[in-house]
Amino acid sequence: METRPTTDRIKETLFNMIQDDLYHCQFLDLFSGSGAIGIEALSRGARQAVFVENHPDAVETIRSNLNTTRLEEQAIVMNCDVMTALKRLEERGFSFDFIFMDAAKGQYIRYMPQVLRLLRPGGTLVTDNVLQDGDIIESRFAVERRNRTIHSRMREYLYELKHHELLTTSIIPLGDGVAVSVKKQEGE
Repeated sequence: METRPTTDRIKETLFNMIQDDLYHCQFLDLFSGSGAIGIEALSRGARQAVFVENHPDAVETIRSNLNTTRLEEQAIVMNCDVMTALKRLEERGFSFDFIFMDAAKGQYIRYMPQVLRLLRPGGTLVTDNVLQDGDIIESRFAVERRNRTIHSRMREYLYELKHHELLTTSIIPLGDGVAVSVKKQEGE
């Protein structure tokens, strides 16, 4: 009950977009919640999915869902905070074709450098929940005062995604917005 599941509409649209590239890929699901996104990737042909979740009850849900779907052999579940997981994955030499990130608004910018190091050239970073009521708000004064820090961080994150030399990014105004960023290949 404490997770914020990605809506079925967003999940279906996302997987319809990336379906052809999922077969035999390495998938990283950050802030996994119930594990629905990573499990969907596995069910559509991903070779392996790594689930990162800090909340013990959510981790138990992920394990239960993997057991129910009989996909546990293709999964690694990490019960720790995302920064710790990203460091461990990098130390172990992991790299990913797809990284799905659904953090609380305003937190994405903290994880971006580590996430990009784990994303393979040609890989895709999907960031959910990047807009405010389905739009990029131009003025911080259009946001309630208590939300201005979050708004400022989200604008900074979106700016970084759109202007990062290694990324080509599109913002899709579906639900509360999805950013799809592809890491450029060498020479692009």
